[in-house]
Amino acid sequence: MKTPEIDPELRAALKRLKLGHIAEILPERLVLADKQSMSFQELMLLVLSDETSRRDNSAAARRAMVASLDPDMVLERWDKSAKISFDKRIFAELCSLRFVDAARNVAVLGPVGVGKTFLACALGHLACKHGYHVLFRRADQVLKTLRQSRLDNSRDAVMVELCTTDLLLIDDFALEPMNREESRDIYQLFIERTARAATIITSNRDTSEWIATFDDVLQAQSAVDRFINNAYDLVIEGESYRPRLKPTLDDNDPPPETPVSKVLRPGQPRRGPPSLRDSSSQPLTPLLRSRSTTQNFCAIHSPSLHLPRSLDPENKVVP
Repeated sequence: MKTPEIDPELRAALKRLKLGHIAEILPERLVLADKQSMSFQELMLLVLSDETSRRDNSAAARRAMVASLDPDMVLERWDKSAKISFDKRIFAELCSLRFVDAARNVAVLGPVGVGKTFLACALGHLACKHGYHVLFRRADQVLKTLRQSRLDNSRDAVMVELCTTDLLLIDDFALEPMNREESRDIYQLFIERTARAATIITSNRDTSEWIATFDDVLQAQSAVDRFINNAYDLVIEGESYRPRLKPTLDDNDPPPETPVSKVLRPGQPRRGPPSLRDSSSQPLTPLLRSRSTTQNFCAIHSPSLHLPRSLDPENKVVP
């Protein structure tokens, strides 16, 4: 059967209903429907299922981009032949995402290079695909952002974002000692998220060594005790996974004749990497829909947090 042409009026109607992508695949689906003698209802279900899947995938990709997750660190690209070991039952439980729904934590522990960040990001991607809002940050980035937020009066807004996201991933925690202010920030973050939202932390140190990195021992004991007693422990052992990520040359894929130009992904900021508070490229957080909803969350869940007056209804910090 010859591929049918889509009527211009039908194409215009689909675009008006924001279903323009259906017009691109409709000719192929009409051919398939003719070959398989589909009913009109079956054809409609097939076409609308295609559109639903496309929108779900696009939404997941946007959430992963906002979360700053590495696009290559997904479960499908994990090398199962890697000479590392971890409890497969615990990982299967984590992949079910019940820990996110139950606001449980995860401590991914192990020596340098065994794939802790990879598996944590893979869980983040999985959560994005199932509608959760995720943030991935290195521990030093979190501390630096909170330190800078004190200078522009945005600390409470930053803490709201960190405390309200469905799944927070903190990479390379407890690498170096924290000062008094940093210890207080991490203490508050752990306290506010306990039993309210899920957190994944990767670390080269065992949880028993985290206390020594805090400036205040009592705060450390309180924060770490709350975290570890609400957390799954995923301990990874074995050889370094990083050599498997090392780039290699492929004889079947020679370099192009001209250098590759930069291509911006949809929604990607034009200058520099997305930051925790990059109001020029994206809203402060997808969760802060309005000042009133954020104030309600603070009043109910985090009485110690107060939204600054400088946060406008569009979630942008203004002078």
